[in-house]
Amino acid sequence: MGKVIASAAVSLDGFVADTADAVGPLFDWYNNGDVELYGTDSGRAFHVGKASADYINSVWPTIGAVVIGRRLFDLTNGWHGVPAVGEHVFVVTHEPPTDWPFPDAPFTFVDGVEEAIAQAKAFAGDRNVSLTAGNLTGQALEAGLVDEVNLNLVPVVFGTGVRFFGDYTGRQQLFDDPVVIQGDRVTHLHYRRSREDQ
Repeated sequence: MGKVIASAAVSLDGFVADTADAVGPLFDWYNNGDVELYGTDSGRAFHVGKASADYINSVWPTIGAVVIGRRLFDLTNGWHGVPAVGEHVFVVTHEPPTDWPFPDAPFTFVDGVEEAIAQAKAFAGDRNVSLTAGNLTGQALEAGLVDEVNLNLVPVVFGTGVRFFGDYTGRQQLFDDPVVIQGDRVTHLHYRRSREDQ
């Protein structure tokens, strides 16, 4: 069985977006390098530095499914029915959309974080599940479902906004020392949950 990896670009003070859901310079590193790469969408190219490309190419191919919240789904319009990474997207929502124009897209709407992760893991099999940041990740962390955390740390301070772990106020949880990859205007920090905490 694969791992559940919470992942996002994040500011130095722990925010993945501002109060208006704008990411500002958090995604600039996706287009500031010479190496072209793609996720699942062959029409969406990224241009990153070599260190970031090497890291992404070691992570993205291992993702079988993605779990996102309804907020991100609405903000991106579900990437027009094409997952950014992985083969299938599980959207956590109490109210699935009734008028989304991509009914045959590989998206499943699920009522509840734990059930969405269970379905995503079943779909992914031996591959990993990517979990987007925010309240969704906080709820998964509280339920003990997060195996690894990937912070793409960008040198900016937001001051306020959407936190990586949302409104999480649960117990302290330990992670091992990170794998650290220094990119251009981003530092990739990949943490595995500590065995002492399991």
